[in-house]
Amino acid sequence: MTAPGRRSSTFTRLLRHGFTDPSAAERLLDSAELTPVRNDPVLLDALGATADPDLALHGLVRLLEAQPAPTARRELLDTLIAAKPLRDRLLGVLGASAALADHLTRHPRDWHALVTYEPRDLHPGVEEFERGLVEATDPVSLRVAYRRCLLSIAARDVCGTTDVAETAAELADLATATLRAALAIARAAAPEDAALCRLAVIAMGKCGGHELNYVSDVDVIFVGEAVEGADEGKALRSATRLASHMMRVCSETTVEGSIWPVDANLRPEGRNGPLVRTLSSHLAYYQRWAKTWEFQALLKARPVAGDTELGEAYVAALEPLVWQAAERENFVTDVQKMRRRVVENIPAAEIDRELKLGPGGLRDVEFAVQLLQLVHGRADTSLRSGTTLDALQALAAGGYVGREDAVQLDDAYRFLRSMEHRIQLYRLRRTHLVPEAEADQRRLGRSLGLRTDPVVALNREWRRHAAVVRRLHEKLFYRPLLDAVAQLAPGEARLSPEAARERLVALGYADPAAALRHLEALASGVTRKAAIQRTLLPVLLGWFADSADPDAGLLNFRKVSDALGKTPWYLRLLRDEGAAAENLARVLSAGRLAPDLLMRAPEAVALLGDADGGGGLEPRGRDHLEQEILAAVGRADGAAQGVTAARGVRRRELFRTAAADIVGSYGTETQPAEADQGALVDRVGGAVSDLTAATLAGTLRAVVRWGGWGDTLPTRFAIIGMGRFGGHELGYGSDADVLFVHEPREGVEEREASDAANKVVSEMRRLLQIPSADPPLLIDADLRPEGKSGPMVRTLKSYEAYYRRWSLVWESQALLRAEPVAGDEELGRRFVELIDPLRYPAGGLGDDAVRDIRRLKARMESERLPRGADPKLHTKLGPGGLSDVEWTVQLLQLQHGRAESGLRTTRTREALAAAREAGLISPEDASILDEAWVLATRVRNAVMLVRGRAGDTFPSGGRELAAVGRYLGYADGHVGDMLDAYRRTARRARGVVETLFYGA
Repeated sequence: MTAPGRRSSTFTRLLRHGFTDPSAAERLLDSAELTPVRNDPVLLDALGATADPDLALHGLVRLLEAQPAPTARRELLDTLIAAKPLRDRLLGVLGASAALADHLTRHPRDWHALVTYEPRDLHPGVEEFERGLVEATDPVSLRVAYRRCLLSIAARDVCGTTDVAETAAELADLATATLRAALAIARAAAPEDAALCRLAVIAMGKCGGHELNYVSDVDVIFVGEAVEGADEGKALRSATRLASHMMRVCSETTVEGSIWPVDANLRPEGRNGPLVRTLSSHLAYYQRWAKTWEFQALLKARPVAGDTELGEAYVAALEPLVWQAAERENFVTDVQKMRRRVVENIPAAEIDRELKLGPGGLRDVEFAVQLLQLVHGRADTSLRSGTTLDALQALAAGGYVGREDAVQLDDAYRFLRSMEHRIQLYRLRRTHLVPEAEADQRRLGRSLGLRTDPVVALNREWRRHAAVVRRLHEKLFYRPLLDAVAQLAPGEARLSPEAARERLVALGYADPAAALRHLEALASGVTRKAAIQRTLLPVLLGWFADSADPDAGLLNFRKVSDALGKTPWYLRLLRDEGAAAENLARVLSAGRLAPDLLMRAPEAVALLGDADGGGGLEPRGRDHLEQEILAAVGRADGAAQGVTAARGVRRRELFRTAAADIVGSYGTETQPAEADQGALVDRVGGAVSDLTAATLAGTLRAVVRWGGWGDTLPTRFAIIGMGRFGGHELGYGSDADVLFVHEPREGVEEREASDAANKVVSEMRRLLQIPSADPPLLIDADLRPEGKSGPMVRTLKSYEAYYRRWSLVWESQALLRAEPVAGDEELGRRFVELIDPLRYPAGGLGDDAVRDIRRLKARMESERLPRGADPKLHTKLGPGGLSDVEWTVQLLQLQHGRAESGLRTTRTREALAAAREAGLISPEDASILDEAWVLATRVRNAVMLVRGRAGDTFPSGGRELAAVGRYLGYADGHVGDMLDAYRRTARRARGVVETLFYGA
C-alpha cells in the first residue's frame, strides 16, 4: 500500500507533468506491467512530453499487456528506458493517436518498426514503402502492413523529425506504394484480365500533389489500353475489372479497418462516366467538354501505379490543355464561383470549425495558388508544380506573389495543415473540423508545442493564421499588379508588364493597359496618399473584378480619388472603416447612375462609412428630408438658389438610396445580400417617393417666397401625387405624376388666384428642369382632366364639376393612386374626400365599365408597346408585367373598395395583400402576382442603375446585361438563367391575369 505522503508527492508530480487524471495515472504506474520502471524519472519525463500523457500511459500499459510473453515485455521496457529515440517515438505516437495504440495492441510486435535508425529511415521513399508492403498478398495483410508503415511516419511527425510538408510527402509516397500493392493483388486474382490490357493509375488531388493527409480519399483517374493484338472493348472491360478490384482492396473495411477510399469521381463525366477510358478518349473529352475546374484538378495529376509509359503519355498529352485553361472565357469567375460554392455548402453549424473549406482555411490557400499557377504558368514553366508550398515558393521567386506575403502564407498553411494532421491522427478518421471538447483541444494544442495554456493558445494561433490566410487570399492576385507599376527597391522581383496585363485580362478587365495607367496614377510615389492607396487597392481590385464591369469600377475609383485625394478624411475612412471601402467598390462598379451622382458631389462617399451600424445608408424619412430642404430654401437668396439647394439634397439622397440598394442586392463580406427582394423594392420606392415629395415641397416654398407673394399665395394650393408617385413606388428614373389643385382665398378674385397658381406651377417645372450638376425632376400632369388639352391647374370646385359630369372610368382608375404630397394639407384632404366616391364606387363597377377597362387595357397592349421590343421581356407592358399586375389589382379595388377598407390604399402590394385577406384572390395567385410585380420593378431599377437612363426592358449589351444579372443575384455566365426566370415568372403572372382581369 502506498504511503499517504508519497501519494501526495506523486499526485503533484503527475499534475506538473501534464496529467489531467493523476489518480488514474498513479494506479497505472503501480500496475504490475510497469513495476520494473515505476520509479524511473526518465519514463515520467517522457510521458509528460507527449500530447496527452494520460493517453500515452494508458496505451503503454495496453501494449505491455498485449506482449505475448514476459520476455517480450521485458525487452520492450528495457529498450524503452535505454533508447531515447524509441522512447520518444513510441510514447509520442501513443500520446497522439488512440487509433495507432489500438493497432499496436492488436499487433504488439509492430513496435519494432520504430527501432530502425538507418539514415534512410528518416525520409523513406516509395521503394522503401514498397519493401514494407511486399509480403502483403491479400487485403487484410495489406492493411496491417500499411498501418505498420503509417506508424513510422507518425512517429517521425510527432517527434519533429519531419516537418508537415515532409510528412505529407511521405504519406503520398506510402499511398503510391499501397496503390501498387493493391493493383498487384488485383492482377494476381485475375491474370487473364491483366494479360489483355495496359492500365495506368493517375493520382490526383493531394496524393498527386505529394501532400496527402493521414486520412483522405485518394483521388485517381484510370487510363487503359489494349495490349497489341487484343480487342479494345474486351481490354477496357478487363481494365475496368482490375481497377474496381484495386479500389475494393483499399476501400473495403475488414477487422483491421480500411486503408482509405479510392475516389475516381474526378474522371471525365464524374461518376456517370466510364471508370476506365483510353488515352484518346480522355483527350477528346478534355478538348471538347471539360469545365475549368477539371483543368484545375489536372494540375496535380501524376502517374503512380500500373503501366508507367502509359501514365506518362497521359500527363504529357493533357499538360498543354491545362496551361491553356486560363484563356477560357470566364476563367477566373469559374474558379472563384467554385470556391464560393464550396463555402456555401458547409453546414452553418460547422463553418466556424471547418479547417479546410471554411473562410481562411486550407482551400483558400490552395485555390489562390492554383489560380496564379494557371494564369502565369502558361509562360513560366517554373510554376508547374502540383505541390502547394513548392508552387507558392516558385510564385514568390518569380515576383507573382510578394515575398513577405509568401512567407506569411507558407507559415499559415503549415500551421493549419499541422492542425489537420494531428486532428486526423487521433482516431485516423477523415475530418477537417476542429474538435469542440476541451480535452481534445488540449491534446491538439500540446501536440503542436503549445504547452502553456494549450487551449487558449491553440485558438489564438488558429484564428491568427486563418485571418492571415483570408487577408492574403484576397490580395494575392492583386498586390503584384501594384508592384508592376510602383518603384521597387533594387533586386525586388516584380511582374513584367506582359504578366500584369495577362493577370488583368484573366480577372475580366477589358482594357488592361488603361487599368495599369490608373494603378500607376493611384499608387506610385512616396506620398502618404500613395502609401494608403497601395494598402487599399489589392482588396479593391478584387471587388472590382467581382463585378460585371471591373474597368468602370477602377476608372470611377480613380476619379473619386482625384477629387477627394487631398481631403484628410477620405482615405482614412476607406482604410479604417472596413465596410466603407467594400461599399464604395460595389457602388462604383455596379453601373452608371450611382457613380454619376457621386462624381457630382464626391463628398457623399462619407455616407458609405456607416452602413454597418451607424445608419449611413438607411433612407431618411419624409419629415426629416422636408425639414432639411425647407431650411436650405430659407437660407437662400432667391427662388433659383433655393431650388438648387433642394435639388442638391435630392441628388445626395438619391445616391444614398442607390448605394443602399446596390449593397443590399449585391451583399458584402459583412452584410449578405438581402433575401427579401420585396423589402428592397418597397424601400427604394418609399425613399424615392418621399424624396420627390420633399423636393416639391421645398420648390413650392421657394417659388412662393420669391414670387412676389411673400409667404402666402392668394390661393390655397396643393399637389396631388398620381401613378407610382402616389403609390410610393417611384423608381430612380420616374417622372413625378401629379395633379395641381387650388382654391382662392376669401376675398380673392378667381382670375387672380388662377394666375398665381399657374405661375407657381410654371416656375416650379422650369426650376426643377434647369440643366445643372443635379439630375432634373420632371413634373408630368398628363393625368389631369382632359389630359394635355385641359388646364394645368383647376380649383377644387372645377374638379368636382368635371368628375360629376364628364369623368370616364379610366379616370376613376387613375384616381386610385391619388394622394396629397405637398402644399395645403386641408385642401389635399378635401380633394381626397371629393374623389373617394369615384374610385371606390358604391356597388362596385357595372359590366359596361368592366368591359371598357378591359378594352382599354387590350388596346394599350397592342398600341403602346415599342416597335421591335420583345413583349415577353418588356417589364411594363409585356405579358405578366407591371401593367398586368396593377390593372388587375386596380380592377379589384374599383369593384370592392367600398366594401373592403383594406383595398383603399394607393400602394399596389398593400392592395394585393388586402385582396388576399378578403378572399378576393387565392394566396397562390396573390403570391404569383406579387413576385412578378417585384421582379419587374427590380429589373427597371437595375436598368436605371446600370445604364444611367430609364428603360422598360433588359439591355442588349453584354456587360450591361451581366450587370443587371448581378444586381438580381445571378453570377457571371448565368444571364440566360435570368432571362428564363423572368419569362417564367411573367408567364405565370399572365395566367392569373387572364383569369382575374379578363375573365378567361
